[in-house]
Amino acid sequence: MNVKTGRFYENHSHIENCWNYADEYIQDLLQIVQLYQQHSPHPNATLEAELKSIDLDFLKDDLPKLLSSMKVGADRIQKIVLSLRNFSRMDEAEMKEVNLHDGIDSTLMILQNRLKAKSDRVGIQVIKNYGDLPEIECYPGQLNQVVMNILTNAIDALEEHLKQHQEPDNFYTPTITIQTELLGNNQAQIAISDNGLGIPETIQRRLFDPFFTTKPIGKGTGMGLSISYQIITDKHHGKLVCHSHPNQGSQFTITIPRFQPETANAPS
Repeated sequence: MNVKTGRFYENHSHIENCWNYADEYIQDLLQIVQLYQQHSPHPNATLEAELKSIDLDFLKDDLPKLLSSMKVGADRIQKIVLSLRNFSRMDEAEMKEVNLHDGIDSTLMILQNRLKAKSDRVGIQVIKNYGDLPEIECYPGQLNQVVMNILTNAIDALEEHLKQHQEPDNFYTPTITIQTELLGNNQAQIAISDNGLGIPETIQRRLFDPFFTTKPIGKGTGMGLSISYQIITDKHHGKLVCHSHPNQGSQFTITIPRFQPETANAPS
């Protein structure tokens, strides 16, 4: 555990301890209030007016719920921070062996806001078919960026499908499927599929060209897949391919060696 990670856990442990103390103090105060009401059921007029003003019964009922909600929020913040850290791996520029599933899960957590249901569309379903992968040697931050780019494009494709086809919810469920497996004991494969609009063959030929994009001006730079292709082929000695048919969705497949050659270039 490095210094930054240690500080994060130290700070979170401090917050956790504070929350536990706050919960204990509030329970003690509520117990005192209950005992006071039992032994002094008829407060004077001034106190009676103040109790009505603050709505004591509501406060007693709502305060524990409020504290519980704060705890849920703090736990979610912890998960997001850990996901961001695992996604970026900014302090790990060297190649190392990692659990690819951890990186994928962290990326999905970061994208959760785009995956969940919104007022104008249903949520996007994610199916994870994880194989039994050993730790894979790679540049974790760069590989996570590739997964992020592919997932973001898949979400864009599904949202566009929903705009163009207004099927009932029970007819069409926008879905992303992530499958991992070990090929021949020496290659790891990540396949990310969607059931969106698909990509015409003429566009597929240019997908990995720098600055090529079919998105509106201001929405895409045309560099995401190009950079992803370089990361996989140049930095990881692997392959990044796309298989797609119009109205049948798309699949992007990442294949990299389990162990990188010693001559692998350091990340720029």
